Amino acid sequence: QVQLVESGGGLVQAGGSLRLSCAASRRIFSDYVMGWFRQAPGKERDFVAAISWSGGTAYYADSVKGRFTISRDNAKNTAYLQMISLKPEDTAVYYCAAAAKGSWQMAGRNAFDAWGQGTLVTVSS
Repeated sequence: QVQLVESGGGLVQAGGSLRLSCAASRRIFSDYVMGWFRQAPGKERDFVAAISWSGGTAYYADSVKGRFTISRDNAKNTAYLQMISLKPEDTAVYYCAAAAKGSWQMAGRNAFDAWGQGTLVTVSS
């Protein structure tokens, strides 16, 4: 099972930027689709973005398109989420997630079964 550790969260003013990182423990990192989800207080966890195992294809929630960019460095076993033009409604705990390639092909966004501990992003108005 892949182990995931997020970093990079913090407090930022509206309009600011942050970059989240997700370090994966398993060396066959390139076999996994990587994703980011977020959970705001009192709300369900929502999909934010995902990136294919090669990094060639990215998927985004409508609410973050044009503002967030997901990327990965397979040589470093690390995925990233670059966030710009942050809004107060982006405030949430952000979770990194991984889905095995085969599982993604079967179940898409429901395939993520490995999760990090989360990192808090707070956007002040």
